[in-house]
Order: sequence, then C-alpha cells, then structure tokens
Amino acid sequence: MRVRDEFSRHADSYGECNRIQVEVAQKLLDMTSDYPRRIVDLGCGSGTLYQLIDWEVDYFVGVDFSSGMLALHPVSAEVELRLADFNDPLVLAELQKRVYDRIYSASALQWAEDLEAIFQALGGIKTPLSLAIFTSGTFKTLHKVAHIPPLLRSGEEIIAMAKKYMNAKYELFETTLPFESVLEMFRYIKRSGVSGGRSVLSFTQTKALMKHYPLNYLEFEVVFIST
Repeated sequence: MRVRDEFSRHADSYGECNRIQVEVAQKLLDMTSDYPRRIVDLGCGSGTLYQLIDWEVDYFVGVDFSSGMLALHPVSAEVELRLADFNDPLVLAELQKRVYDRIYSASALQWAEDLEAIFQALGGIKTPLSLAIFTSGTFKTLHKVAHIPPLLRSGEEIIAMAKKYMNAKYELFETTLPFESVLEMFRYIKRSGVSGGRSVLSFTQTKALMKHYPLNYLEFEVVFIST
C-alpha cells in the first residue's frame, strides 16, 4: 500500500513535521468530557495522542500498519502496540472482545480504503468514539493552482457517511500552517505523510508551482466526530 510505504519511509523525520497532527490530537483530547482509562488509538503512528494524554491510563492499545512508526511510539507497562491495518475487518472485530472506555483516531482514517465500512464497524462496537479525519479542504489552494483533484473526501461527504451509523457530534475545523518559504512548505508536504505518497506533478511542474504559489501557508480542514 502506497500510504503505508510513505509513512514508513519518513518515519524518522515525522516528529519534525507533525505540527498539525499534534494540534488535531490535542483538540480531540480537549473535546473528551471524561477521562478514559482504557483506550484504543487507531492509526497511532509514533505516539502523538498517547504523549498528549495528561491523566492516568490503565490500558492503551496503539494500532498502526507502519512498523517504522510503531518503533518510535513510547512504550510502558500499560501500552500494547499492534502492527495491524485498521482496513482489516478482523482488526475492528477484535475490539469487541475487550471493554474499552474510548476509541480514538487522530489524522488516520482519511486513508481508509473503505471508510463507510469502518464507520459501520465502529458504530456497531458501541464504544465511545473520538475521531479526526482530514478532508478535501486540506491543501485546497494547492489543488486549485496545480489543477489537480483533491485526494481526500469532502467534509460534507464524511459527515453524511458517518451519520448513517452513529449518533455523534460533528465539527468541521479549519486551520493553517505558515512557512518561511515555499521550498520549506513543499518539504513539509513530502515528509509529513499528508500527501499520502501521491506524486502527480513532474519536476518542471513542481518547480513552476513553487515559483508562483500565492500563499505562505497551507490550509487544513478536519472533521471531528465524537460520541
């Protein structure tokens, strides 16, 4: 899978480039009204969510398909890391065999191969959910200037899909990330994993885009789902 390869390839530098992911994970935790002690993190990556938790946790399961990312995740007696793909129905079915207080997923489910099937499975588990999913509003000016279609689903599409399977609160959140130069911006795109490994522009096209890009920041849009 190309997305998996992209995250594994840049695992070592991910910590330097995940500023937006940190912001998203912190917002997910701030939106949590309780203090869950038995937690699952789908697409846990290098441990951004776990490191931001400021209450005592009894049991934390981190699931990710990148061995490179899991190698960077903090470990402790209460942490169990699983090298697994949340696209596998058996992985989600396994969650029903234990009791958890909350299932989180921060900045991962936008890469789902079948997001509706995952929503259906999570809705059937009945465990409280805190999900953050990037939308097609991410990099919207970049897509427009480069004349390339968005890689991700729209926020409206994600919310409509989720409403079929879960009674939840939904928030569409927008933020930006400034850069000192367009070159720095494009390096961020390459190293952060947010492009999903997609490369649709030639070197000449990329160079021209960098020369004429009108902004000194990137836009991000995220759907927050909480039950």
